[in-house]
Amino acid sequence: MSNHVLEMKENYNPIKSCSHKILAISDTMDILNGKWKMSIIACLCYKPMRYSELLREVKGISGKVLSRELKDLEMNELIERIVLNTAPVAVEYRITDYGNSLKDLTNTIAEWGFTHRERIISTMKKE
Repeated sequence: MSNHVLEMKENYNPIKSCSHKILAISDTMDILNGKWKMSIIACLCYKPMRYSELLREVKGISGKVLSRELKDLEMNELIERIVLNTAPVAVEYRITDYGNSLKDLTNTIAEWGFTHRERIISTMKKE
């Protein structure tokens, strides 16, 4: 075993490692909190969308909440608001390169959700 690996083993503290991970998860959840942000990000990972398209696509979100969530996501540099040179002026929202780093996470969450839904439905059918 190399000296570097031995040093890492000697310095490894599972409690400290766990608390670092919890802090990172907490930071992530603070940014992605709420019911809607991951859905908005997931939509924008596939194509830029206008406000009205997002309002239609993200089922159940109100216009006021969508506006607030878009501002939060823009402030955290996950999406960008592009004013199009059209008449009348139109606004489009796009995922940033930084925001696109969440695409794998949205896919993982979606896969888990599909699996969980199937599990719950099959359990309910057995009863």
